[in-house]
Amino acid sequence: MELFGIPIQTFYLYVLIISGSMTLLFILFGDLFDGLFEAIPLFNLALIFPFLTIFSASGYLFETTSSLSTVLIMAISFIMALVLVTILHLFVLVPLRSAEESLAFTEESLRGRVAKVIISIPEDGFGEVVIEGISGTISKPAFSYRHIPIPSDTNVLIIEAEKGNVAVVPYET
Repeated sequence: MELFGIPIQTFYLYVLIISGSMTLLFILFGDLFDGLFEAIPLFNLALIFPFLTIFSASGYLFETTSSLSTVLIMAISFIMALVLVTILHLFVLVPLRSAEESLAFTEESLRGRVAKVIISIPEDGFGEVVIEGISGTISKPAFSYRHIPIPSDTNVLIIEAEKGNVAVVPYET
């Protein structure tokens, strides 16, 4: 069968090369196109390029290795691409979009948080505290703000944070 005057295998191969290249370029430079297509809600390049790549790759492979009819091969390739792109969308892209933008923290955001001492803090030295939050667990070197020893397994309040260290006082709940 011919499509646009060229054999169907050649057409699949051309689409595969172009869409595969565009997928790779989109992966590398996708941030440049982020705001470009926001006005069209169903036009998502992160799904269209992989769909075309999977569709053309499976179509090319089925055309060259099987004796099925061209229409059946197109239908199988379409369904296979649709299923795989749907899985990509549901299990990769949606969780990435709903994830918190940054798991980073600032020293200023640590002030006022409650932590737990995991290595006891001596009177004029350093120990270690663990700060648990929604985005994960952070451990930081800590010193006593009031220059009193603080044993391990004590809840502490972070008074200030600077240069990667936190100043803490015992905290009663």
